[in-house]
Amino acid sequence: MSVDVVTFGCRLNAAESEVIRREAERAGLTDTVVVNTCAVTAEAVRQARQAIRALRRARPQTKIVVTGCAAQTEPQTFTAMPEADRVLGNSEKLSAAMWRQTRSAFDVGSSPKAVVNDIMAIRHTAAHLVEGFSRRCRAFVQVQNGCDHRCTFCIIPYGRGNSRSVPMGAVVADIERLVANNFSEVVLTGVDLTGYGADLPGAPKLGTLVKQILKHVPELSRLRLSSIDSVEADRDLIDAFGEHDRLMPHLHLSLQAGDDMILKRMKRRHARNDAIAFCRQLRGLRPDIVFGADMIAGFPTETEEMFSRSLDLIEECGLTHLHVFPFSPRPGTPAARMPQLDRRTIKERAQRLRTRGALALRRHLDAEVGARRRVLLESESLGRSEQFTPVKLARLAAPGTIVDVKIEGHDGKRLFAA
Repeated sequence: MSVDVVTFGCRLNAAESEVIRREAERAGLTDTVVVNTCAVTAEAVRQARQAIRALRRARPQTKIVVTGCAAQTEPQTFTAMPEADRVLGNSEKLSAAMWRQTRSAFDVGSSPKAVVNDIMAIRHTAAHLVEGFSRRCRAFVQVQNGCDHRCTFCIIPYGRGNSRSVPMGAVVADIERLVANNFSEVVLTGVDLTGYGADLPGAPKLGTLVKQILKHVPELSRLRLSSIDSVEADRDLIDAFGEHDRLMPHLHLSLQAGDDMILKRMKRRHARNDAIAFCRQLRGLRPDIVFGADMIAGFPTETEEMFSRSLDLIEECGLTHLHVFPFSPRPGTPAARMPQLDRRTIKERAQRLRTRGALALRRHLDAEVGARRRVLLESESLGRSEQFTPVKLARLAAPGTIVDVKIEGHDGKRLFAA
């Protein structure tokens, strides 16, 4: 048995898991499971620990390596787990040399269990040129890592370090290789995607990168962006949505809240009206665009009136796909020291956000009935439209192909097509 990777969290982790699999196999590791963890919430860390214990029960002889953001921010937590054989930091997990060292450590049985160095000391992010993605029909390309901002609730900069960007030429070369390997959709990923380029010569923006990809890789059918911070969107990026059909009409926004005082206490860089204006501007350029968003329920000091503004933001921005996070205090962050709401209130508000989000999704699905959409197949009968909406097909087609279909109905969660 070779190397299995269990991935938690974001699309950037998904992209890095392919690098992990490749480098670990090249190093000669066998019968090994790598758990690539997420640290965004306490629940994410709990789920990772639970998965590690379950893996050990199911595969008592398999070597288990724990890495990712939770391993970086809480190395002692995973080093103390007897089920984990080795713990690697976020920088170490992408190092070919570290995977060779890991194999050697397993062979001879002597080496520190944890190798987790100072992520803030990392100044550059290299292109990893992943040629394929196992069991996936779309490819994720890391163009940026880390974050220079310090939102009061967020632990991720301490797991990822400061912002670093991959040079545009390396990104284009990576995408050319993926297209040559028959990937028709590429997703650009990063921790702070709209922070792209600030550390590169000439400080190019994300919009410049997007336009260069579309210009120099004409064979690429679909380019998609992962989560962005709307307040950082540059003019070229905004224009690209109105000018290029190959840039998919779907954006996931890091909004977090709809009340200005809560946004200020979160140390966010946008106000409520900024988010509303951005969505209206993009919808004016691209009427078929849909927006998803991250929203936090129950942030410290949030009153019922403040929370109601988050509920209202769903309609005012025209949001369709919500990722709702019940607030979870992360040790070492300023928000963990603020006056906390009780867990019952937090959970209740999270459920109300999810309910409102489900209604917004249903409205979107209703509006899609009768439309023609081009669907990228993830399996023989399931795929995603240009707007990233799930679509169930009545007929089978090869995974990875794009088919033109008419939408005939939905079940409240996904569309049905002929």
